[in-house]
Amino acid sequence: MKTIFFGTPDFAVESLDAILHSTHEVCAVVTVPDRPAGRGQKVIYSAVKQYALDHSLPLLQPERLRDEAFLAALRAYGADCFVVVAFRMLPEVVWAMPPRGTFNLHASLLPRYRGAAPINWAIMRGERETGVTTFLLNHRIDEGSILLQRSTPIAPDDTAGTLHDRLASMGRSLVVDTLDGLADGSLTPRPQQGDPCPAPKIFKDDCRIDFDRPGEEVVDFVRGLAPYPAAVMTLRSPKGESIPFKVFDVRFHSAPTGSEKRLQTDGKKVLKVVVANGFVEILSLQMAGKKKNNIEEFLRGNQLTGWELDI
Repeated sequence: MKTIFFGTPDFAVESLDAILHSTHEVCAVVTVPDRPAGRGQKVIYSAVKQYALDHSLPLLQPERLRDEAFLAALRAYGADCFVVVAFRMLPEVVWAMPPRGTFNLHASLLPRYRGAAPINWAIMRGERETGVTTFLLNHRIDEGSILLQRSTPIAPDDTAGTLHDRLASMGRSLVVDTLDGLADGSLTPRPQQGDPCPAPKIFKDDCRIDFDRPGEEVVDFVRGLAPYPAAVMTLRSPKGESIPFKVFDVRFHSAPTGSEKRLQTDGKKVLKVVVANGFVEILSLQMAGKKKNNIEEFLRGNQLTGWELDI
């Protein structure tokens, strides 16, 4: 089938590559307009744009998805199907255009974890299974009829980063299988069933670690935000300064605490925070403005004696 691919980040590149190396044709690629980013405001291409340029694929970067020139360009390709992976919401005038429909690849087992950050929230909420879903677009975000699904366990040592890569790899084959099924008519869309669960976009305030939660939940929270955007704890220095630290790796120890001091360190190898059912050992962190360190490296250069947890 002739397809047009819509996508932006690294996660989408796997699926675009899979279609390009399948029996299906990529007529064009649609991605976001170039934007300046970072302190130097340097223009950086999206991962999907870079892939399209590297493989000489026709590229569209509309500012507005309802722009008549953009819609005319889409129609001119005569694509049978549109494929969407990690792109913004499409208006009906776009998703209703191709005769075989428009489908999206989503990084969860819908209706679980509808929204912008399904990988993060699945781990943060202690799920032990997730997966990928292809579904037909409709007027509501992530609520269209399911085409195919594939599941994978969430391992105790999985982070958002490792799960992202595994789901991207799983997604590439699911996208091609979905195109195959739409082409030969073997797929029957089915309504989503089960309890929906939101996975909203994660903002800075959502990343603060709540050490009043059980230790197991703290571990899941940190794993679900690692390596990006990263969980955050704030410590208060003896001078009264509140300094944020990104936390990337922790371990929970179930034990009676018997201590009122929340932040504890031996000054050499151990930094831990007392929680209600034991303590959480901090294994990897980054002080604001500094580089990421494992805890031994960090404590060699930073003494935290007299510091306190800033709740």
